[in-house]
Amino acid sequence: MRPTLAAGDRLLVSYRRPPRPGDVVVARLPDGTVAVKRAAERRTTPAGTPGWWLLSDDPDVGVDSRHRGVIAEADVLGVVLARWWPRPRVL
Repeated sequence: MRPTLAAGDRLLVSYRRPPRPGDVVVARLPDGTVAVKRAAERRTTPAGTPGWWLLSDDPDVGVDSRHRGVIAEADVLGVVLARWWPRPRVL
């Protein structure tokens, strides 16, 4: 699948809206990296807390839940509403 975003894109992010399956989100991965991924589905972390299974739009590139496991709900920082630059579009 072709990636939705490219390096250098500027995003409009809501830090209040809860994520839904299919949303593009900003999340903190377990190693501390902040990344933009797609929320595939809600799951439970190994600690038993709510979390998200996050995937890359291009599975051959990048790191996602297939490599790092379920991401805690608290580490899903915001929902991407639109790409603001270079060509604005709603995601």
